[in-house]
Amino acid sequence: MTTLYDVAAIGNAIVDVIAPASDAFLDDQGLVKGSMMLIDDDRAAGLYDAMPPAEEVSGGSAGNTIAGVASLGGRGAFIGKVAKDQLGDVYAHDMQAIGAVFSGERLEGGAGTGRSLINVTPDGERTMCTYLGAAARLTPADVDPTVIEAAMIVYLEGYLFDPIDARRAFAKATGLARASSRLIALSLSDSFVVERHREALLGFIDSEVDIVFANEAEITSLFQVDDFDSAVRAVRGRAKMAAVTRGAQGSTIVAGDAIHQIDAYPVEKVVDTTGAGDQYAAGFLLALAQGRSLDHCGRLGSMAATEVIGHYGPRPQVSLRDLATAHGL
Repeated sequence: MTTLYDVAAIGNAIVDVIAPASDAFLDDQGLVKGSMMLIDDDRAAGLYDAMPPAEEVSGGSAGNTIAGVASLGGRGAFIGKVAKDQLGDVYAHDMQAIGAVFSGERLEGGAGTGRSLINVTPDGERTMCTYLGAAARLTPADVDPTVIEAAMIVYLEGYLFDPIDARRAFAKATGLARASSRLIALSLSDSFVVERHREALLGFIDSEVDIVFANEAEITSLFQVDDFDSAVRAVRGRAKMAAVTRGAQGSTIVAGDAIHQIDAYPVEKVVDTTGAGDQYAAGFLLALAQGRSLDHCGRLGSMAATEVIGHYGPRPQVSLRDLATAHGL
């Protein structure tokens, strides 16, 4: 089949509600700084009312990555579930407006479109409370074979590893990808995902995944080790490659016996770390789809991550393609 997309991603379709917050506000709300937790509709409504005026933007980890791919000039498609409501309309419009294909049936009745309430403290740390809503109702029927088969790389968001129907959707997508000789990438998404599904994730990585994305906390949690070097040794050989982000220390790419250390790009001020890992994946995956070296993949990912942490919101606010050109990428 003719390749139409550099990257096709499957993930939670979430609208991000982002507001500044103090540490005292987090304490008052009983929130653990830097954490991500799932909440129900009632808790979402109460927290939303308590938050100061917020910025509302389409988000979701894999959706943010596709936004980054599009900003870099790549061809992206996103499969996710939204409700047939106003936020669902906004989400679909936002994806189409950036030049990406949005695929997935609308949910009628029941849960509304998912939303993530993100409180950002002055140090740039984000504390996320997510109501999944319709996003968690993704099923194998939402996975369009024509999208998967037409993508160079299929990117799966670890947050969706929880609902059983979504996991079946992953199985369908990986089967289609394998049959079409496509690469399969998986983001571990968050340490809480790893803690809940460690053995299943390891089995899935061993059998299906070519590229693993993680941060340092996630990869050490996955292998239940205390230091980064031990995690690197453990991940070697379990997938074709792993890209591990380490904040200001840059990133480490493991591919067989080779290890590539990628420096972080300098940033004047860290405003909001939301979406940093998502944009790193965008740069890395697009460069990989274009046949670039792993060092180039890491540098483009690092550059994209640096742009997004300099402002509120998980998606680029300038053309990453122009920024890459300015950096000689």
